[in-house]
Amino acid sequence: MVANLAYNTYTQNNVGIESPEKLIQMMYEGILRFNMQAKRSINDGDIERRTYWINRSNAVLTELINVLDYSQGTIAHYLSGLYTYQLRLLIEANIHNDSTKIDEVNGVVKGLLEAWKESTNVANQA
Repeated sequence: MVANLAYNTYTQNNVGIESPEKLIQMMYEGILRFNMQAKRSINDGDIERRTYWINRSNAVLTELINVLDYSQGTIAHYLSGLYTYQLRLLIEANIHNDSTKIDEVNGVVKGLLEAWKESTNVANQA
């Protein structure tokens, strides 16, 4: 139920989305925004806000896992493992008040975002 929250929030707030590809891009960007807020909360010593923002990122990652299409090959299995590991890092960041774990997640998500943008641009140009 919580997992669908992120997806529903994005779709409700962005009725004019052009494609599912754009939605995935927005989800990656959302994780980066939420993580930035979580890091700011860690620096401010605000446990409640830190937890709120990390939970938002977790909801998006969970939705990304839920929408994987395993019939498309091994990439879905790889992404499932990668997303699951990012969830684990965020949980550890929350438990230990550790912004370095958030930085690690951000590095992975930035790489995924760039790869996603490149792959969808190539697909759209074909």
